[in-house]
Amino acid sequence: MTRSFFRFAMALIAAAVAIHPTVTATEARRPNLIWVMADDLGYGELGSYGQSVIRTPRLDRMAKEGLRFTQFYAGATVCAPSRSVLMTGEHQGRTRVRGNAGRRNPIAQALRPEDRTVAHALQQAGYATALIGKWGLGDVGPAEVGLPRKQGFDYFFGFLNQVRAHNHFTEYLWRNEQKVPLPNPVVPVGEAGGGYSEDGIVYADDLFTDQVLTFIANHQDRPFFLYWSMVVPHANNERNRVLKDGAHVPDYGPYALKDWSHQDKGHAAMITRMDSYVGRLLDHLELLGLAEDTLVVFTSDNGPHNESSHNLERFQPSGPLRGIKRDLTEGGIRVPTIAWWPGHIPPGSESDHAGYFGDWFATAVDLAGVDLPPGLDSISFVPTLLGQVDQQPQHEFLYWEFHERGFRQAALYQGRWKGHRSGGSDAPVQLYDLDNDIAEQHDVAEKHPEIAEILSDYLKSARTESADWQPDWGRRN
Repeated sequence: MTRSFFRFAMALIAAAVAIHPTVTATEARRPNLIWVMADDLGYGELGSYGQSVIRTPRLDRMAKEGLRFTQFYAGATVCAPSRSVLMTGEHQGRTRVRGNAGRRNPIAQALRPEDRTVAHALQQAGYATALIGKWGLGDVGPAEVGLPRKQGFDYFFGFLNQVRAHNHFTEYLWRNEQKVPLPNPVVPVGEAGGGYSEDGIVYADDLFTDQVLTFIANHQDRPFFLYWSMVVPHANNERNRVLKDGAHVPDYGPYALKDWSHQDKGHAAMITRMDSYVGRLLDHLELLGLAEDTLVVFTSDNGPHNESSHNLERFQPSGPLRGIKRDLTEGGIRVPTIAWWPGHIPPGSESDHAGYFGDWFATAVDLAGVDLPPGLDSISFVPTLLGQVDQQPQHEFLYWEFHERGFRQAALYQGRWKGHRSGGSDAPVQLYDLDNDIAEQHDVAEKHPEIAEILSDYLKSARTESADWQPDWGRRN
C-alpha cells in the first residue's frame, strides 16, 4: 500500500467517524439489518449453489451457518428496476423505475419525492440508515429528486450513476452530495483503456468494504439498516469495448497461474474478492459481538452477465437455469440468496419459499416492529428465517417485465408455473412447470390450458400505467 493511498484511506475513515458518532439507544434492541447485494452474480457462481471452479469459501460457510434460499428472485433482470423493487416493495409493473433509462431519460430512472422506501420506514422507526456502493436511482442534475438522502438514507458513499459504476478504478465517488476525488489516473473514454488506467490504485469495492466496517463500528449501540450495494462482479463495459476484457480487478488472486484467458482469470478473481469482502463483514460482526443482533442477507441484483468477454462455458454461471442477465427465464432473475443470523436462523437451513426483492420491505419492518404501508407487493419472510415454515404466507403471483429488446413479461403462479409473453398483449402465453422443468425447456401450455389462461389474464392486469414506461411490443434493439 502506498503512503498516499494510506493517507487517503485514513482521511475517509476519519470523515466517516465525524459524520456518524456512536449513538446510545434507550429502547430495547431490535435487530440490525444488512442487505448485501452483488452486481450481476449468477445463481450458479457460488460453491454453495454448485460452482466448482470459482472459490467462494466465506459465502459457502455463511450458507452452512445460515439459510440458503433455492427459489429467491431479483426484482428485475437488469440493474435499476431491480433496485427500485427492493426499495419500494412494489413489483416491476408498479414500482417507479421499470428499466434502465440511462442518458436517454434520466428522470425515468429516478425515484420521486412521493415514493416511500424501506429506508424511509426504518429511518422513521429510529434506525440509522446507510447506503454504501452503487445507487442507480437518482443522480445529480434532473434526476436529483432520487438522491439517497432524499430517499431515507442518513449516509451515502458510492456511485450515484450506474454507468459510472462500470469503472471500478473511478476518479471520484460521492459522499452524500459531495464529490470525493480518488487518486486514480484516468484515460478519456475512447482512448486506450476506455475510461480507466492500469495504474489505478484505488478499487471502488475495496473502499466500500472499509466504509461498511466503519459504519458498523460507529453504530454498535443503535439499530441500523445498512444497504451494501457492491459493483463486483459487473464488467467494466468501457474497457471491454476497447480491449475485450471487462473483468477489471487489481489482481488475479488464486487464479494468476491458471492456463486461462485474462478475462476468465479476472472474472473469477472478482467473485473471490467479493467473497472475501463478505468474510470481513461477518468477522467484524463477530468481533464486535453484534452477530446475534444482526440479520445479514446476501444476494445479487439479477442474473449473470457476459460482458467481460469471459467464458460462460467454463463457469456455468446460471447453474441448472436457462438464460442470463436481460432474460426473463430463471437464469436472468433467480438469484443466490443467503440469510445469516446466528442464534435465530437454524444453521444449515434451506428453503424453497418463492420470495423476491419486494419482500425485503415487509421483512424489514416486521423485524423493526412497525407496520407495513398499505398497498405494497410485499410479504415478510421472517417465518422462513426462523424455521416456522407452516406460518409463512405465500405469493399467488410474482411479476417481471423487460423493455430493452421489445416489451416482454413473465410471471410466476403458485411458485410453480412460469408464464412468458412477448409480441403483444393478446399473444399466447408460454407455460413452464418449474417443479419438473427448472430449465424451462418444454412449453406445457397446451397440456395445461387452464393454468395458461390464469397467467394470461394476470399478465394483462398486473402492471399499472406509467408515462415513463409504456410497453412497446414491436420495438427491437
